[in-house]
Amino acid sequence: MLSDETTRTNLLLAVVCLLVLVLMTAMRPTMFMSSYNFESMAFFMPELGILSIAMMIAMLTGGIDLSIVGVANLAGVTAGTLFGMMAGEGGTAVLGLGPVALGVCAALIVGLLAGLLNGFLISVLKITPILATLGTGQVFIGICLVLTGGPAIVGFPGGWNGIGNGKLLGVPLPLILFGVVCLVLSLLLTRTSFGLRLKMIGTNPKAAVYSGLRRGQMIIYSYMLTGALAAMAGILLSARINAAKSDYGGSYLLQAVLIAVLGGTNPAGGRGNVIGVALALISLTLLSSGFQMMRISNHLIDFVWGAFLIAVIALNSWRRWKGS
Repeated sequence: MLSDETTRTNLLLAVVCLLVLVLMTAMRPTMFMSSYNFESMAFFMPELGILSIAMMIAMLTGGIDLSIVGVANLAGVTAGTLFGMMAGEGGTAVLGLGPVALGVCAALIVGLLAGLLNGFLISVLKITPILATLGTGQVFIGICLVLTGGPAIVGFPGGWNGIGNGKLLGVPLPLILFGVVCLVLSLLLTRTSFGLRLKMIGTNPKAAVYSGLRRGQMIIYSYMLTGALAAMAGILLSARINAAKSDYGGSYLLQAVLIAVLGGTNPAGGRGNVIGVALALISLTLLSSGFQMMRISNHLIDFVWGAFLIAVIALNSWRRWKGS
C-alpha cells in the first residue's frame, strides 16, 4: 500500500502531467497533438523510463548508480558483438529468433554481472556508491571501446530491431514492455518482503541490521536488479536505433536522476514508488517534446533539467526540515 504522502505526490504529478499537456497543446496545437508525436514518444520514452526505475531502486537503499548508461551501452555492444560472431559471412540479417534470444540473455547477464560488481564494491569493500559506480561506469565504457574499436556496431538482426520498433495489436512493443516492467516492479516493492526490506535499509540502516536483515546481501541484490534493468534499457535503445556504441544515451543519466527524484524518490533512501516515476517520466517527456517543437537548444534543455533537479531536491529538503 502507498503512504498518504506518496499518494499526494502522485496526485500532484498527475496534475503536472495534465498542465504540461494543456500548455504544450496550446503552444503547438497541430504538431503536439499529432499521432506521429505521441507514437514517437511511445518508442523512445520506455528506455529512459526503465533507466529511471533502475535509478530509483539504487536510491531506495540510500545509494545511487552512475553506471547505468555504461551498463546499457555495454549490454547492447555485447549483443552486437555476439551477433557478429554468429553471423559470419552471411551477415546478421540471416539470424533468426534463436540467436536473438541468446543475445537478450547475454545482455541481461552483462547487466547482472555489472550490478554484482557494483554491489560488491559498495557492500564488501565499503566504497561510497557515487565513487564506486562512477568508476565502474568508466570501466564499462572502456570495455565497449575495446569491443567496438570506437565506431558503432550497426546492423542488428531483424528480430532484435522488432523489440525496439515493433507493434503488438497497434501498440508499440517498447511501451508494452515498459508497462510490464512497471507492474512487476511495483508489485515487487509493495507486495513482497524484498521490497519492504529494501526500503527499511534505506530508512534506517542500523535498525535494519539489528532486526536481522543482511544489509550487504540486500545491497548486492538491489544493484544486480539495477544492472539488469539498465541492460534491458540498453536492449531497447540498440534495438530502436539498430546500433550500439560506448557513448549513446549520455544525457539519460541526468534525466534518470531527475525523473527518479521528481517521482518522489528520496535520494537519502527509504522512499520511492514506480507510479510516481512513471508520472514524472510522462511529464518530462511531454515537456521535452514541446521544447524540441519550439526549437529550443539541447544545451539549454540540459541546463533546464539540471536547474530543475536542484530545485526539486532543495524543495524536498525544505519540506522534510519543515515537517521535522
